[in-house]
Amino acid sequence: MGRKTHRAVVKTAILVDGGFYRRRAQYHWGDKTGTERADELFDYCMRLLSDKHEDRELYRIFYYDCPPMEKKIYHPFLQQQIDFSKTDLYAWTVDFFTALKAKRKVALRMGALADGQAHYTIRPDIIKRLCRGGVKIEDLEEKDFMLKVEQKGVDMKIGIDIASLSYKHLVDQIILISGDSDFVPAAKLARREGIDFMLAPMTATIKPSLYEHIDGLLNRTFSLREEKQD
Repeated sequence: MGRKTHRAVVKTAILVDGGFYRRRAQYHWGDKTGTERADELFDYCMRLLSDKHEDRELYRIFYYDCPPMEKKIYHPFLQQQIDFSKTDLYAWTVDFFTALKAKRKVALRMGALADGQAHYTIRPDIIKRLCRGGVKIEDLEEKDFMLKVEQKGVDMKIGIDIASLSYKHLVDQIILISGDSDFVPAAKLARREGIDFMLAPMTATIKPSLYEHIDGLLNRTFSLREEKQD
């Protein structure tokens, strides 16, 4: 009789940089409702647990993001206040977070928006065209403006959780869904503590400095629609 091989059981935490995931998911799989995007995210994380060499056991999915903006911002082109609490984006985000909270073993880690400094500005590519004379001020349209608002505390929360999971040895492996090289110090810390640190950048290009300090790359997006039909 053949000898039975025992696959290693690896306790895995999946950390999701929310803003990054939503951008990449929209790029790969298009627009979806908030509930559909939450289902897709959970399904994507479950697929990352599948591996032919080891049995990954989910510890928890940590999702990092900011609450949607509720305040009013003056739009210089429209010359009126935009109430973000009444926008489609606000309603979508609330639905998305509500659906995520209902998922098993999903924890939301929320930062904050620096909405006190939020403002509309002309898109960088349009500014270049203005300076080169390729477009005039009177030719500008609403789509040439973008809202500028910064997140506060999200990266810090990701770093703290990586450190906590590593120092307490709560998991054997961390899979980070992101492409941000700012997480290099956290990745190095985890590896020093003996944690297998994997990165899932969803086909986004990552800097060599980040690639150097991870234990593996899960650069897959999975054709979710096609696989479900098989």
